Amino acid sequence: MEKVRFSAGDVTLTGNLFLPETTGPVPGIVVAGTWTSVKEQMADRYAEQLADRGFAALSFDFTGYGESEGKPRDHEVPERKVHDIHHAVTFLANHSAVDPDRLGALGVCAAAMYMSGNAAADPRIRSLALVAPWLHDREICHQVYGGADGVAGKLAEATRARARFDATGEVEYVPVVSGSDPRAAMPFDIDFYLNPDRGGLPQWPNRFAVMAWEGWLGYDSISLAPRITQPVLLVHSEDAAIPNGARRFYAGLAGPKELIWTDGDQFAFYDQEPQVTTAATAAAAHFTHTLTTNRS
Repeated sequence: MEKVRFSAGDVTLTGNLFLPETTGPVPGIVVAGTWTSVKEQMADRYAEQLADRGFAALSFDFTGYGESEGKPRDHEVPERKVHDIHHAVTFLANHSAVDPDRLGALGVCAAAMYMSGNAAADPRIRSLALVAPWLHDREICHQVYGGADGVAGKLAEATRARARFDATGEVEYVPVVSGSDPRAAMPFDIDFYLNPDRGGLPQWPNRFAVMAWEGWLGYDSISLAPRITQPVLLVHSEDAAIPNGARRFYAGLAGPKELIWTDGDQFAFYDQEPQVTTAATAAAAHFTHTLTTNRS
């Protein structure tokens, strides 16, 4: 694993590049994880598994997260994350160990939305794998966040927080995960995020910028599907998050596609076995089949 840094416009992002024990240019995969996450929580795990299977795999911290530059910190902005992915692809394409004609992307949970957003406009990405994908639109957000009234309440909080930030530069935060704070982005206890032996790492501050609700709730990933012509693999479970979003996204895809249903809750796909190995093995097989040297 190499620690790497690369430009994403006016900020420098930090990543971990996992390289296989092979010679010659190999296919390159950009990897990213859940909303609010840092690379050490799940992206590194998948990147390492892909490297073990012969791929160069880059995990990285998005703007304002982890080791990367950018302010405000810990502010979930879907469009900016798509922008960061585009620059991560550029870095990978220019690396001497990588074949720039064989580039793919793997997104876990919310990164499925962001990887899809980039793939829809970036022909350099020739194959896409989405693991336990969180894929939402307005309808699904209403289902998840308490209907029209619940969404309206979060948008009102976001507007107030944005006004405060614009006036003072102060960012209002709530926990990402908390079973005791009803304003938390996920207001219940989740072992993965709270357990220091899993995802409760010191690199992850467990905070969510309240003004981010506007961008998050307004991002329509389902509508991206008809614009994606690259081969797409989805690995999901009925016991994981919003499987109906995965089904609707899959139905709308314009190119070759495969949907694998397996077992496990959402958080098992982040760090548990057999879910991680099942998903990584399926993704590696998908990339091997689709990232060929013959573009025809």
